[in-house]
Amino acid sequence: MISRNLEKARSAFRRNDPEASRRAHDNGGAPEEHQTGHGQYLKSFVYGGLDGIVTTFAVVAGVAGANLSASIVLILGVANLIADGISMAFGDYLSTKAENEYAAAERVRETWEVQNYPEGEKKEMIELYIEKGIAPEDAKIAVDALSKIEKPWVDIMMVEELGLVENPESPLKNALVTFGSFVFFGAIPVLIYVIAKFIPFFAAHTFVLACSLTGITLFILGTLKIYFTRQPWYRAGMEMLLLGGFAAAAAYVVGVMFGRLA
Repeated sequence: MISRNLEKARSAFRRNDPEASRRAHDNGGAPEEHQTGHGQYLKSFVYGGLDGIVTTFAVVAGVAGANLSASIVLILGVANLIADGISMAFGDYLSTKAENEYAAAERVRETWEVQNYPEGEKKEMIELYIEKGIAPEDAKIAVDALSKIEKPWVDIMMVEELGLVENPESPLKNALVTFGSFVFFGAIPVLIYVIAKFIPFFAAHTFVLACSLTGITLFILGTLKIYFTRQPWYRAGMEMLLLGGFAAAAAYVVGVMFGRLA
């Protein structure tokens, strides 16, 4: 719990508004709980969706560049969607699980060291703070205070000594969010070709419509990155639109080249 409105503090920083920052930190003593569940899996959602739509549209662009039939687009697009989605989900699951297990093992070791050789751990912390520019006497006072309670002591050692921030995310939920987001957003470029089977207008402008819808989606997903990067929303959106467009253009050019060779 902390007497500060975190979102208002971030907004004040982005606007370079010291007065708003003071108001965010002095909100009448009403404590605000640190964010836990909210946005916990947003990163997997955003990056899973971005990867899904970029890779699938690259396949669509490559096939379109080679001037192949819409049926080929559907076959390759859906195959890529499922295969890459599963691969992304497994990768997210295994990496999150490995990070959690490593952090848990290091916590056990640090706790054991604190319990069995507290003097050595105190000495390490003092040395770490001195390296940061804190005076030796101040570092000793700080460490004496911090080392009175075991859990926060170990928490600080995990960050200061090992550079580890323990991840509360569930590997399985992370994987499911990544897979769901990948398939949902990755299906957008392919969806136009499905609709084109039933609507003549779409059939006549399939690739152009796929490009337009994909571009809009890329921009929207890019703006969601500001949750992590704190960029201006329009810059984050344009950055993702340009990067995704570059990948699609490269795939289209390759498709054109190999289409001519074939």
